[in-house]
Amino acid sequence: MRKLRFIALAVLIAALPALAEDKDKGKEEKADTGKLVGSYTIVKGQGDGKDIPKEHFEKSLVVFAKDKITGHDKDKKEFFGATYTLDTSSKPWKIMMVSTSPKKGEKADGVIELDGDSLKICYALPGGKAPTGFKAGEKQHYFELKRLKDAKKDKDAKTEK
Repeated sequence: MRKLRFIALAVLIAALPALAEDKDKGKEEKADTGKLVGSYTIVKGQGDGKDIPKEHFEKSLVVFAKDKITGHDKDKKEFFGATYTLDTSSKPWKIMMVSTSPKKGEKADGVIELDGDSLKICYALPGGKAPTGFKAGEKQHYFELKRLKDAKKDKDAKTEK
């Protein structure tokens, strides 16, 4: 019995470095928020659980910089601006935004997920409950976005503060 415990302990000790590497690797993947940076078009939207007509967001541009999001309509007029922070300790990531325009200081908490060039974001409007999934309920918005492949716009997003 003592020999069996010794073998089990030896196997566990031998496995610790590999387990630590896997744990650190997962942290690196979660923390790589720089992948969000770039320019996106909106492909789908919901507000209060209902689909938003495509003509309301068609040709709009959403730019994620290091810690700021801006949205411009087809006429290049800013319709949304916010600073943001991310909590990457869970999936989907949590996003906490504070508006800079049109109304300053309003908070919007939600969830965000990047999968290749596709981005999903769902957040609460003032007075709404922060969502935990990707479907807009009462006083919530949900958007699906697609990354643009324009290198110049992505470069501008990275340098924007």
